[in-house]
Amino acid sequence: MQNKTFTVADYLLTRLKQLNVTEVFQIPGDYVKHFTQTLEHFDGVSAVGAINELDAAYAADAYGRTRGLGAVSLQYGVSTFIALNAIGGAYVERSPVIVISATPGADARQITRMYDVLYHHSTGNLDADQEVYDQVTVASETLSTSAGAGEKIDRLIIAALTYKRPVFIECYKEVWGEPCMPPSGKPLKPIIIKSEPLALVNAVDTAWAQLTAAQQPMIFAGVELLRHGLSGLLQELIDVSGFLYTTTSLGKTVLDEGGDKFIGTYSDQASIESVRNLVASSDCFLTLGTIITDDYLWFIENKYADMVLATTELVRVGYFIYENVTMEDFMKALIDRFKTHGKPYPLDVTAPPQPTYPEPWLSNSDPVFADQPHILTYNRFFQHTMKFLTDKNMLKDIVWTFGISSAMYVATNAYGLPQNSFLSSAAWQIIGYETGATTGAQLGSGKRAWAVAGDGGFMTVCQSLSTLARNKLNAVVFVMSNQVYAIEQVYVNMDAFKPGPEHQFDTFDLLPKWDYLALAKAYGAEGFRVTTITELQDLLFVLADIKDKPALVEVVIPQKDLPGQMRRLGNE
Repeated sequence: MQNKTFTVADYLLTRLKQLNVTEVFQIPGDYVKHFTQTLEHFDGVSAVGAINELDAAYAADAYGRTRGLGAVSLQYGVSTFIALNAIGGAYVERSPVIVISATPGADARQITRMYDVLYHHSTGNLDADQEVYDQVTVASETLSTSAGAGEKIDRLIIAALTYKRPVFIECYKEVWGEPCMPPSGKPLKPIIIKSEPLALVNAVDTAWAQLTAAQQPMIFAGVELLRHGLSGLLQELIDVSGFLYTTTSLGKTVLDEGGDKFIGTYSDQASIESVRNLVASSDCFLTLGTIITDDYLWFIENKYADMVLATTELVRVGYFIYENVTMEDFMKALIDRFKTHGKPYPLDVTAPPQPTYPEPWLSNSDPVFADQPHILTYNRFFQHTMKFLTDKNMLKDIVWTFGISSAMYVATNAYGLPQNSFLSSAAWQIIGYETGATTGAQLGSGKRAWAVAGDGGFMTVCQSLSTLARNKLNAVVFVMSNQVYAIEQVYVNMDAFKPGPEHQFDTFDLLPKWDYLALAKAYGAEGFRVTTITELQDLLFVLADIKDKPALVEVVIPQKDLPGQMRRLGNE
């Protein structure tokens, strides 16, 4: 039951509820107590207590990616600073998250001015939290009074919805509990930004000339299309143009991965051969909503002039940049051009057939272990797991989470995943995201979360397993257990993967051996360990039937297993 007095905290929670944010991830604290106490009794929005700040913020990020908006409540200073890493990832990868906190109140600030008292969790600069979060948010506010609080909260939420990036709000300690008028019953909406008409015409004219002159045009789709609800426009553009399409690693599953126009995900040299060849031979890329990271340096170095690029930040055709043109308007105008033009559009081209099982995994599995067909490798894990899920028609019910790891690059070779079912830290590239994200991914999507972690990444945020258990979520966390930072070693010195004792991993890339079964028991999860393909195949049936409890699976792979995907990346 709500407090009798409607407060600033009630206002924010009401706005979140109107936008179908039914969970807020939280870390408790005395400064933010008025908000957390209100949250605890607020009808329609549940508090999800996390074990640490990264756990909470990763969960809020994944929730934002799957539900459309996430929220995390944090203690001042010591909590917000820890969570900064996760919110930085949400900022880079376009996940709208409301970061909620509180700061020392008016009384504490007066005492500080009078007596030079340093309050707990403070650096001495009481504005430090907002100043820091200004670097990783599109809007921020510190509310010193309830006067005007509703309007300021609305502006922040609208900014998050418009730009699909985090915002930061902190109140003086007492303000969250101060009286406030309720909001209107109408949910907030993003601002609709329109193009400057002449600039739009010029951009489309130039783009049309380049697209129609191309012999092998292709669409290169990115995550912004998914975040901004433009996947439908992407599908329409594919239909009217007939172009083949690929996606970035971060944009994987921007559409359901099916049909005869999807060539596969382009993850540079980690891609399968047919994808690499098609990208290399294409002479024009309609590049939409992509975040071009240094994973795509070859692409930029070789295809920059061939790009017709539209993102939320700019439109570029070849070397020409057009300002005040939105991606949505640009896509709609191109669709109209294709419809009006007619033949030869839509082009009568089809993507190469998807690799036939056991490809693409078999040819990418480390050949060093070819004479040990029973043991597990990165590629053999995905080979048998994906076949099981496909045969059992389970892919539609699963959302995958990946931090940066060898497993993530291997997984980009998968086909047949449904829309918005592949969440990764492919741009920010943080280890551990996959485990922390599971709670938010499952609650946000309503699907079962399956995380695939490197053991180094899992070790950074393993406490998330306890959050899953406490909330009775049956997520599965696979830990690829080789006791090394394998992806790090690839870029430091790939010779370490060569057979023989003379080839050693760098000491800083070695990890301790953990007892994962004992760890699972301590956190309230089911624990399993698999060392062979047969053990994995048998376990997959067991995992399918687990309810109301997470599962931790140690997947034992050779320390020197080097997937073909990573070998090609490392040699680039």
